[in-house]
Amino acid sequence: MADPRGFLTTPCQGAPTRPVQERIHDWHEVYPGGGLGRAVLPVIGQQAGRCMDCGIPFCHQGCPLANLIPEWNDLVWRDDWYEAIERLHATNNFPEFTGRLCPAPCEAACVLGINSDPVTIKNVECAIIDRAFDEGWVVPQPPERLSDLTVAVVGSGPAGLAAAQQLTRAGHTVAVYERADRIGGLLRYGIPEFKMEKRHVDRRLDQMRAEGTIFRPGVEVGTDVRGDQLVERYDAVVLAVGATAWRELPIPGRELDGIQQAMEFLPQANRAAVGEPVPGQITAAGKDVVIIGGGDTGADCLGTVHRQGAASVVQLEIMPRPPDTRAPFTPWPTWPVMMRSSSAHEEGGERMYAVSTQEFLGDDAGRVRALRQAEVRSAGGRFEPVEGTEQEMPAQLVLLAMGFVGPERSALLEQLGVDLDGRSNIARDASYQTSVPGVFVCGDAGRGQSLIVWAIAEGRACAASVDGWLSGTARLPTPVRPLDRPMAV
Repeated sequence: MADPRGFLTTPCQGAPTRPVQERIHDWHEVYPGGGLGRAVLPVIGQQAGRCMDCGIPFCHQGCPLANLIPEWNDLVWRDDWYEAIERLHATNNFPEFTGRLCPAPCEAACVLGINSDPVTIKNVECAIIDRAFDEGWVVPQPPERLSDLTVAVVGSGPAGLAAAQQLTRAGHTVAVYERADRIGGLLRYGIPEFKMEKRHVDRRLDQMRAEGTIFRPGVEVGTDVRGDQLVERYDAVVLAVGATAWRELPIPGRELDGIQQAMEFLPQANRAAVGEPVPGQITAAGKDVVIIGGGDTGADCLGTVHRQGAASVVQLEIMPRPPDTRAPFTPWPTWPVMMRSSSAHEEGGERMYAVSTQEFLGDDAGRVRALRQAEVRSAGGRFEPVEGTEQEMPAQLVLLAMGFVGPERSALLEQLGVDLDGRSNIARDASYQTSVPGVFVCGDAGRGQSLIVWAIAEGRACAASVDGWLSGTARLPTPVRPLDRPMAV
């Protein structure tokens, strides 16, 4: 194990972040220097030493990738960073993504968390990969020999990229199709720069190009090329198109200008943050902003409008306020229902719980000027407004961040003729194969809206199934529990 007495003698310490008044004036990551660099490595080593190397490491139960967490904690504590990244890359293609974006269900399952603060696993993971890139240890791993088999991957988010990298390293010729003008999916245009600078995406894509993966951005499969043409052209097709059909709020006044879906707003902000021109950009500058939805996407909007100079920000959530500590009905090692705050919440804004928007109100020009909301209570599985609690809230910009309901009903799905399941996701069997032979699906498109760590795990598992289907022998590793239902995060 790591430090035998570390969990007793070393207090929990999180990674340092830049002061709020500094970081809200730029788009750089909240960490000093854009990552967990050399200055904090001694702190990370001490925190890794708190790992108890449990006989039954429940952090594995929490991690969909089955990361070898106690092993690389021990190696970091012993200052063997090279071997630590070898262990980390054995199960995770993109730890620089999960180390920044994953909510860390592994920490919720940490045995130390039963009666103390858990090991800061996510920070250790991020420090390992940042150190590895700094040292030049992350290098291309092209296959020793090529097969004569080809695979098309549709979608370049974390699931598609994980599947593509695994299949390329297995020797297949892989082409990744992306309808946006740049590769990365939601990693590129959905995640704000202050949560993950896009240089992390770009340097991983450089590695994948050097390994032989082919990228075809600006190609919408279903329009620019037909889905059935891909099936004819390639030996296998992997659908990793995500769950991008957003949830609507059909109430009076929804047609007013100034009411936007989060995924209409965030991509524009992300483009502007890296210097791309955005004609007619939706901006929060000088406006009273209301964000409807209390999840990660709502927090992304919150941090973004802070940096754009919003006059005020209120984030609404229909669910009651969670307790400050783990709720009794979510005991260890399950994912705990409890109050959480992201870096964006530290930067300001008001949060309101157990409220529902009843109506949007507009001005004479047809723009939103306010919304009418009311407190709600649960009744028979539904939320009912509480009489006499209605109030008007000023808003010149309303952002809807209420989650997603599945993949878009696109021409691609019609052309392929794949079946959908009862939750409107693309149906698949235990090997990730759809109702169409040779067409596979992974990530949110088959699972439903979930976590980045599940997307990477499914991409790896799907790649193993595709490789076995193509070659007759499964040669790629797969996570232990790839098709389990996601925890409610």
